[in-house]
Amino acid sequence: MSKTPGFYQANTYRINDSIGYLVSRLTQTLGREIDRRMVDLGLTDAQWKPLLLLQQGACATAADISRMVGLDTGAVTRLLDRVESKGLIRRVRSAADRRVVNLELTAEGRRVADEVPGIISGLANQFLEGFSEEEYLQFKDYLNRALDNLGQLD
Repeated sequence: MSKTPGFYQANTYRINDSIGYLVSRLTQTLGREIDRRMVDLGLTDAQWKPLLLLQQGACATAADISRMVGLDTGAVTRLLDRVESKGLIRRVRSAADRRVVNLELTAEGRRVADEVPGIISGLANQFLEGFSEEEYLQFKDYLNRALDNLGQLD
């Protein structure tokens, strides 16, 4: 396997040309816009994620959510406290293992979670406007390859 050339050098590094900086700006801009679009649902950028993960069956516990969204368990617990106070989720102790607390969407949580994919899809399509399908697939591939490269650092 050939080694990738060094795209960056310390003496010529400029933050505005950094892929990491651009990805960070994209993430921040998307987060602000998601906050704006979720206001009618009473959600923040952080709060829609556990709802969608629960709705799609990707997670069942705070620890699962912590792993999926990359937050420490304390931050996830505080986030879930806020979502629970809005009546969108409930914590239910596992009958199989009393140490485990499962998360469930309430009826209102299901109603709200059902609206989230449309909001996220609309925003994603807006920021991908002008991309061909091939460019979209390449973009996803590039991001996944970069993530895989960083995963090798663990």
